[in-house]
Amino acid sequence: MTMELTLAEKAALLSGQSVWESRAVPRAGIRALNLSDGPHGIRKQLGSGDHLGINGSAPATCFPTAATVANSWNPELAELVGEALGAEAAALDVDVVLGPGLNIKRSPLCGRNFEYFSEDPYLSGKVAAGYVRGIQSQGVAACPKHFAANSQELRRLASDSVVDERTLREIYLTAFEIVVREAAPKTIMSAYNRVNGTYAHENAHLLQEILRDEWGFDGLVVSDWGGSNDAVAAAQAGGTLEMPSPGLDSARQLIAAVEEGRLSEEDLDARVAEVIALVERVDPALARKVDDAAHHALALRVAQESQVLLRNTGVLPLAQGTKVAVVGDFAKTPRYQGAGSSLVNPTQLDTALEAMAGTGLEMTAYAQGFHRLGGQDEALAAEAVEAARGADAVLLYLGLDETSESEGNDRTHMRLPSNQIALLARLREVNENVVVILSAGSAIEMPWLEDCAALVHGYLGGQAGAAAALDVVTGTINPSGRLAETYPVRLEDNPSHRYYPGRGETAEYREGLFAGYRYYATAQVPVLFPFGFGLSYTSFEYSDLAVTDAGVTFTLENTGDVAGAEVPQLYIGREGAGVHRPVRELKGFAKVALEPGEKTTVTLPFDAYTFRHYSVAQGRWAVESGEYTVSVGASVEDVRLTATHTVEGDAAPVDRRDELPSYHAATVTDVSDEEFEALLGRELPASTPGAGAPLGLNSPLLAMHEARNPAARFAASTLKRLIDRSQRKGKPDLNLYFLYNMPFRSIAKMTNGAASMEMVEAIVTIVNGRSFAGIGALASGAVRNARESKAMAADLTHPTPQASQPASNR
Repeated sequence: MTMELTLAEKAALLSGQSVWESRAVPRAGIRALNLSDGPHGIRKQLGSGDHLGINGSAPATCFPTAATVANSWNPELAELVGEALGAEAAALDVDVVLGPGLNIKRSPLCGRNFEYFSEDPYLSGKVAAGYVRGIQSQGVAACPKHFAANSQELRRLASDSVVDERTLREIYLTAFEIVVREAAPKTIMSAYNRVNGTYAHENAHLLQEILRDEWGFDGLVVSDWGGSNDAVAAAQAGGTLEMPSPGLDSARQLIAAVEEGRLSEEDLDARVAEVIALVERVDPALARKVDDAAHHALALRVAQESQVLLRNTGVLPLAQGTKVAVVGDFAKTPRYQGAGSSLVNPTQLDTALEAMAGTGLEMTAYAQGFHRLGGQDEALAAEAVEAARGADAVLLYLGLDETSESEGNDRTHMRLPSNQIALLARLREVNENVVVILSAGSAIEMPWLEDCAALVHGYLGGQAGAAAALDVVTGTINPSGRLAETYPVRLEDNPSHRYYPGRGETAEYREGLFAGYRYYATAQVPVLFPFGFGLSYTSFEYSDLAVTDAGVTFTLENTGDVAGAEVPQLYIGREGAGVHRPVRELKGFAKVALEPGEKTTVTLPFDAYTFRHYSVAQGRWAVESGEYTVSVGASVEDVRLTATHTVEGDAAPVDRRDELPSYHAATVTDVSDEEFEALLGRELPASTPGAGAPLGLNSPLLAMHEARNPAARFAASTLKRLIDRSQRKGKPDLNLYFLYNMPFRSIAKMTNGAASMEMVEAIVTIVNGRSFAGIGALASGAVRNARESKAMAADLTHPTPQASQPASNR
């Protein structure tokens, strides 16, 4: 279809009308689209919108977070979650669901890990593809995020992810590739950060060469909220829609670029066509009717399948009539989701105390035990110890509080609060049967593990998570969750520890391919719990492995006394010389439910991802000819069956062992500049500006601590004090986190036209100590912004025929 649009209308379509709406052109039949957060529940805000969810939202089913659902290892279950999310989105007039989030868990410290699936791209991609298929089956668009290499919250809008091409492709892009190829999302959200020097929303290598040309993506790329840097560069590179509304400043920049010949109208038309196509492709009328009760039941099922039993000395499951003391603040006030833009207002919320009624257990007492924000309280602890004395078992609810895991703020350690650990030790002294039920969205250290008789990890289980954990405790369900991330013994064991987070202008991915289990297994570093681990109330036997060019088959038998589900996992490693590789990489999995004594043949096929590596020298994916070890097991460390398989590839082995010794040996925790540069194939960019260098448009506000203007230094100190105060209160202020880490340019990008980029340049001039010049420029810029915005708004309201130009044919 061809329609007539003015240059102004085309330019205006590439940025939002408000916080959550795209622009409409009613005369051309182009309606506005409503976008909303929704990785684990729809967050349709009521009243005035704000991108961090400070204002209230409509009730919606709060499903377990992505970090939890990944533990189910069940893409079909994820697809059911997606269907529910899509239906609820349509019921709330939401056209685009901003999720799922599938960035790789490079470090356990990332404040947003609860929103991400795994440290492994194959598992992440397969589960996320289920979400996308489900969401889009209801006529709305899914929007996988954040594309790409978005691994830390510190300086997240101003950081440059420095990563070699092979690692970028194999670790940080593969999950997105799987989703695009298998689920065809209608939109994708670009990340805040730079990737190798260029902002993600204007990175042609990511958005055009890889996403569109190589993978065949035909949808719209939307910026993360405030993540657009240069509207003209974005349009040239494949960044479609800038959100939220920057007023008409970006549109004016696009018009000027076309008129001056800096932006071709073909590029502009291509982006406009993507917006129009999305308007035509979404149809929320296709969605089924929402049933809140059925969705709560689904949330319970998902939480049940995602519970991970990490320790059991034989105390679980608890028999009917067992007298239990319930201890812990989280039993009364559950921690069931993370903090930030994903925050959901649940339709209902189970608590452990309420869910106890239907378990068959006899609760003898409840004691709060501790303050969730830390600090010793002898009275609370003594009450808990007394409650534990007369019980057959203690259900102790421990976890991370709301300030520990939040968008906008990374963790600084992996420990539980010391008052919780101290209470566990005291309870163990009076009752040997302490069952810990843990709530946390990411890995934690557990030097206290031997003090509990059993450990059930529910992660962040959503609105029905409390009931699901008790179903595991009582044996109502047999736990079948398996860890989607490694639990190191201590933070310092993590391969990225020395490099994370990047505190300057760069975040250096010096560990390369060796993220998560790829490092621990290859470097033979002991871990607390390996990737893929999880206990069951039954046992499984693997046998009869057969390997063909098509894949593997084997027999799986439930050799225990109760029904259960196992997650057999396929790992591949290459033998002999060749490019450096982890010793094992996940390349397939299944979830198999078996009755006692039942056996079945399981087939795990090979696919396009099984043997490949990215050849930087050839600029393509390649398969090295040679011998490969095929392993099947219950975790990356619990290998039950192995075989050797010969592969006739399309590339001869390439060995750079002399040039990259650390990577061939997986000793990547302290890689030298010289070796990292050899891996990158270029010189390292500077991580910090020179001493006394002026701040720029992309300097974060936290950099004002070193500003020349004393008022700017005072503003930075004030922001930091306010953040610290909110953390002490246990209520992280996400707006403060955002402000502290955002670059100056976001003042123009996030204020709906109140400030233009010209005005922001004047503000930076003031911050850099040239107050009089900056104030004058700010005043004149404000006048010009108001005048030009008014004129363009009039042009959009009453377009003239002379200005009309044809949009692209689609």
